[in-house]
Amino acid sequence: MDKIKYLYHGSPNKLIGEKINPSQGKDSNERPENNKFAVYATDRRDFAIVMAITNCKDVLGGSIDGFTKDTIDSKIYGNFPKQKYIYLHILSKNTFNPSKSIQHQFVSKVAVKPVKTEKILVNDYRYLLKVASKKETEEWIKKYKKLLFK
Repeated sequence: MDKIKYLYHGSPNKLIGEKINPSQGKDSNERPENNKFAVYATDRRDFAIVMAITNCKDVLGGSIDGFTKDTIDSKIYGNFPKQKYIYLHILSKNTFNPSKSIQHQFVSKVAVKPVKTEKILVNDYRYLLKVASKKETEEWIKKYKKLLFK
C-alpha cells in the first residue's frame, strides 16, 4: 500500500454532507469480506467507475470477473443507466486496510471525507462494461433475485 497515493470510491449519487459513511455490501452473503460495516474503496479508478455505474438505480447489477494491468473484465446486467452522471471520490488511504480476499479492494471502518470528487459522464465509460447476454442475465437474476427485490 506504500506505492498507492489515493483510493477511489464510485457512487451513482452525489454526496450528501462532507463524508462517505460506512455501509454494508449488497453481496455480503456471497462474499463475507463485504459484510463489514465500512467504506469500500479501490486502488483502481476503472473498478470504482464500474461499481458506480452498476449501482445506478435502473441497472439490475454487474459483475467483475478479473483484472489485468490495463483492463477490467466486467459485465452489466440489464440496460445501461439512464442517468447522465456518476461521482468518483478520491480518498486518502490513511484509514483504509486491504481486503483479505478481494483484489484491489480496501475498507475503512470510519467515515471518510473525499480529497476531491469528480462528476463523470456515464457514456464516457461505457467501454468498461460488456452487456451480458439474455441468457447470462436470466441466470444472474435467478441467482440474485433476493437482492433485486428487497
